[in-house]
This record gives sequence, structure tokens and C-alpha cells, in this order.
Amino acid sequence: MAERSIGRASAAIASGTLVSRLLGFASALLLWNTIGTVGGGADSFALANQLPNNIYAIVAGGTLSAIIVPQIVRALQHADGGAAFLNRLMTLGMSIFLVVAAIATIGAPVVVWIYTAAGRGTIDADAVALATAFAYWCLPQIFFYALYALTGEVLNARGVFGPYTWAPVVNNLVMITGLVVFLFVFGGVEGVPPAEWTPGMVALLAGGATLGIASQAVVLLLVWRRSGIRFRPDFHWRGTGLGQSGRLATWTFGMILVTQVAGIVETNVAWTATGDASVAVMGIAWLIFMLPHSIVAVSIAMPYFTRMSAHAAADDRTAIGADLGAAPRLVPLPLTFSAIGLAVIAMPFATLFSDTHSEAAALTRVLWAFLVGLVGFSALHVTLRGYYAMNDTRTPFFLQAGQSVLFMAAAIGIGVWVAPEWRAVGLALAISVFGIMQTIAALAIMRRRLPGLRIRSLLGQLLWFIAAMIPAAAAGLGMLQLLGGTGDGAFPVTGFVGPAIAMVVVGITMLAVYAAVLLVTRNPAVRELLGSVRGRGIGSEPPVE
Repeated sequence: MAERSIGRASAAIASGTLVSRLLGFASALLLWNTIGTVGGGADSFALANQLPNNIYAIVAGGTLSAIIVPQIVRALQHADGGAAFLNRLMTLGMSIFLVVAAIATIGAPVVVWIYTAAGRGTIDADAVALATAFAYWCLPQIFFYALYALTGEVLNARGVFGPYTWAPVVNNLVMITGLVVFLFVFGGVEGVPPAEWTPGMVALLAGGATLGIASQAVVLLLVWRRSGIRFRPDFHWRGTGLGQSGRLATWTFGMILVTQVAGIVETNVAWTATGDASVAVMGIAWLIFMLPHSIVAVSIAMPYFTRMSAHAAADDRTAIGADLGAAPRLVPLPLTFSAIGLAVIAMPFATLFSDTHSEAAALTRVLWAFLVGLVGFSALHVTLRGYYAMNDTRTPFFLQAGQSVLFMAAAIGIGVWVAPEWRAVGLALAISVFGIMQTIAALAIMRRRLPGLRIRSLLGQLLWFIAAMIPAAAAGLGMLQLLGGTGDGAFPVTGFVGPAIAMVVVGITMLAVYAAVLLVTRNPAVRELLGSVRGRGIGSEPPVE
């Protein structure tokens, strides 16, 4: 894939992701203003709607992205253009996930129990029962998540990136429609006790969420046909390389498994939290956190991953090193601004999801803790694609296992020694700190394999960006104070219009100062990024020592 194509692909992915995420925020705002962010109903739905993601991730979440793309790239070189491999892969994947979805749905009470066991005795039994009712409707999403991922990764491996990032737009539109219908039929249910939720309310809310996931999978199937890909079920799974994929997937499966064990510990501790920050609030903070990560890191990593896989198939380690050096070099530029900028406007942002000043303050604190690890989290996402392209899933497993063990120990300590109202903040901060440690380790190990990877240069760039954000953050905080500050009743934290205006004005102020400082100091990453936008391609200039 040419440099210019990389730039175009990243732009297409970023645009689709941006639209999807903005609609996702609209959906989240509508959702949490319908059911609230605090209380049994909100936490019950947040847990149940997250379960299919967790179970899907346990089975194959990382496997598909880590294993399938490199294997498909290699299969495309076969005489049949990889048709046999694709047919058997899709048949096997759909069969597995249909069974998994069925078992999980039938066993919904057990699944919910696993994620709430630590809080028994303190958690409202009606809230657990409501979460179980939601889970019956949400857990079939497992199959549709897998279908979406399988079809999307095949398209990505063939260099067709746009549909994978634009399909979630359909999901969000369906979810928004379902919420509007819910409001029309039942009205707002914030504060309604879990015991008073009716089967119709549960079915409409959770069923709408599942219909959205199914819709985005169907969209990709339609794109498949228009792309000339024909699927014919094939249950003859021997002789086409699936065995190698399975062997590689073993380590990835282990990595995802330990991650989910850590997630179970996290959820159990979060359920014991009190005050205005618990499961639902952590979910909202994570949603905000993922906005810049998805737009920047995923958009850069996805096309580079496909190209690195092609280089790996040709055993060109020099080219892999060049790609892996180019991609992470650009990630800190926008994400440093995003992390510090979001920290400045966190309170107005949180107000959009909150009914009271105290709720917004609680969400702000959790978001701050997550933002500590934003740059590291995104850099890790890109770096791991280098390992996967080289068919190394063993190293990521040990990196994740180490991180998960440390996090679980910290989470248990938080559950025992930290006051309940601060547990969500503690969990988020632990995720950030140990994630940064994992990123440093991943880069250090990769540096030994790819001598051309210049870690000191990456660190120098990051410090440069942080220094540039200091005056930008100061300007943003000053503008926020001019608008009224963030005290209870202030303009930037009251209603919808005030926070929206504050975020735009403060954000533009910080961006202008940040860009001015980087241009005045002649930061080379800015020139490189501008060059990619103009079509010259990402990575066309060497990294700076």
C-alpha cells in the first residue's frame, strides 16, 4: 500500500469513526437522560449491554484483529485468491459464535452472577434481577459482533477500510430511534426503581440495542457482495491454513482471557462503589476516553496493520520497522492535545451526562483518571499491531498477563482500603498507570527486534507536545474562568447550551495556542502530518533523533 494510500485510508477511517462517535455520543446522551447515570436501572443496563462485548472478547475479540488479517493477506496469494480460506473461515467463525451466543443467552443468570458476585449483600437484588432481564436481550449481540468483525476484517485485509468504520453509524441511528420510541411510549425512567421496570420497557430498550448491532453487521454483508466477495458455507476446515491460525490464536485467546478476568474483578469492585460514581459512570467516562483513541490511533493503525502484514508475508523486517516507526510517531501529536484538552473541559463535558453538579464532578474525576493513560493506551494499540503482523502473539500475551495481574492486585486493594465513593477513580487510575507500564515494556522489547525503531525520538516528541500543551491548557483554563468557571450554577456547567458553548470556545482556544507553539518551535511531526493530509503520505520523513 503506497504512502498516499495510507494517508487516504487513515482519513476515510477517521471520518467514519468521527461521525460514528458523534452519533454514539448523541445516543449516549439520549440514553442516560432517559434512564439516568446513577441508580439500579442505569447500572443494570450498563452491565448487561457490556456483557456481549466482554464474552465476545474472551472468545475472539483480539484473535480476529491479531490473527485473521495477516492470515487473509497471505491467503490472497493463493491460486484461488483466498476464496477457500475465506469461505471456511467464515463458516467456522459463524458456527462458533452462534453456539457461544446461544449458550451465553441461556445462561444469562450465571453470567450476571459472575460480574456481581463480590457485591452480594450490598447490591440491590432487584438491580441484579433487572440486569439479568436485560442480559437475555443483549447477549445475542455476541453473534452479531462476531459477524461484523469477521466481515470487516476481511474487507480490511483486502484494503477496503471505509465500510468497517462507517457501519457503526447505522447502529447508532437504530439505537437513537429505539430510544425516541422508548421515550414516546414510556417517557423518562430516571429514578424508577429496578422492581418497577416492566417486560415491555426491558424489551424495547435492550432489544433496540441488539437490533443496532445486528444492523451494522448486515450492512457489511451487503458491502461484501458489492465488493465482489462471494460467501459459500464450507465445513471442510482442513488444509487451508486454519490450523496455523488456531495455533497463533491460542496465545491471543489467553491474553483476552486474562484481560476479561481482570475486567470481572474491576466490575465487581465498581459495583461496590457508592456515591455518584459506579458502573454506569465508568462506562460514560470510558466512552469519552475512547473518542480520540478511535479517531486517531485506530485510524492510523488499521491501514498500517494491513501493510505491515504484507511486508511480513514478504519477510521484509526493514519495511515493518519503517511502518511501525511512522505510525506511533504521529499518535502523540493529536492525543496529547486530546488528553490535556479533555481534562480542561471535562466538567462541562460531564455536565451533558449528569443531572446534578455532584454527579458531573464525580464523572469528571473518573475521566481525569482515565485520561492519564490515553497516549500510552493508543501507542500500545499501534505497537501491538507490529507484533501481530509478524505472527507473534506470545509476547503480547505475557505483556497483558503481567499488566492484568498488577491491575487485579491493585483493584482488590482498592476494594478493601479505598473509600467506596473513590473506588471508581482508583480503578480508572490503576488502568492508566499499569497500561503505561505495559506500553513501555512493549516498545522496549520491539526495539530489540527492530533496531530502526527509535524510542528516544518518540519520547522526545511526546515531551515536546506536553510542553506545548502547558500554555495551551493555561489559556483554556483562563477562558473557562472568563465564561464563569465550573462552580455549581456557572454558565459552562448549566443546561446543555452553556457546556456546549464552553467546550467549543475553550477547545478552539487551546488548539490555536497548541498549534502556534508547535509551528513556532518548528516541530517536525507537524510538517509530517500536514504532508500526509496533502497526499504525500504518512511516514515520508525520517523520525527526528
